[in-house]
Amino acid sequence: MIQSMTGFGKGIAELPNKKIIVEIKSLNSKQLDLSTRIPPLYREKEMEIRSEIARRLERGKVDLTIRTESIGGDTPSQVNLNALQSYYEQINNAATTLGINAPTDWFQILFRLPDTLQTESLELSDEETAALDRAVTLAIDQLVAFRTQEGRCLQDIFTQKITNIAALLKEVETYEQERIEKIKGRIVEGLSKIKEIDYDKNRLEQEMIYYIEKLDINEEKHRLDNHLHYFMETMDTGHGQGKKLGFIAQEMGREINTLGSKANHAEMQRIVVRMKDELEQIKEQVLNIM
Repeated sequence: MIQSMTGFGKGIAELPNKKIIVEIKSLNSKQLDLSTRIPPLYREKEMEIRSEIARRLERGKVDLTIRTESIGGDTPSQVNLNALQSYYEQINNAATTLGINAPTDWFQILFRLPDTLQTESLELSDEETAALDRAVTLAIDQLVAFRTQEGRCLQDIFTQKITNIAALLKEVETYEQERIEKIKGRIVEGLSKIKEIDYDKNRLEQEMIYYIEKLDINEEKHRLDNHLHYFMETMDTGHGQGKKLGFIAQEMGREINTLGSKANHAEMQRIVVRMKDELEQIKEQVLNIM
């Protein structure tokens, strides 16, 4: 089963006083392009998290966000009342000494000064490390499941498009003999209008055979049919085939273009246009395949 590169996953782990929330999303990219937003407390785990994402996701433009929410009223920052009292007294004394008015918005002034807020010095505990690992794993698992589901939908789309192109290729065969007869008729009609020129009918027949052979499309039909089967076989081998499917689609495009250039038949050219439309939809979606 193929996988899409697009996906989203979310993992949550709870501690007695904190909730860890991990969100990860992925878009298509030729390689792994990972950006992270991680709280300072978890920085020591960043390389390990990056390594796990690279192993599990392989490709894609991936954004990882880790955030925390406090449970209850506890916060890691506390007001330093001693520092506030000291700053208040010093500013009042300075105002008196200098003969200027004291400030009116004390809190706006005081909380800009150093050490008025005390931030607890935290270390990552074993319990929180385990919770973080659980949240990251759950987020990645959800994203992989999302990718697999999207891949299943894309595989159904590709199967339908390949089936449509194969059916159109069969339609081409119904016009082949008519096409050859029309080409012969146009050549003979053109020569009949040039009455004053004598020509060797045997040589004309040889030239017509050569010309018609140049317009033969059996090889293109055979190669296109092979590419259609190869695309389906490759798709069934599993994920990690996105680039190969893209190459096969390019080869299919070459054969369809050659069919169009050799057609010399209005209905066949309309069929070729329909083939190109089906193939273009495949090319657009194959860029999102792992």
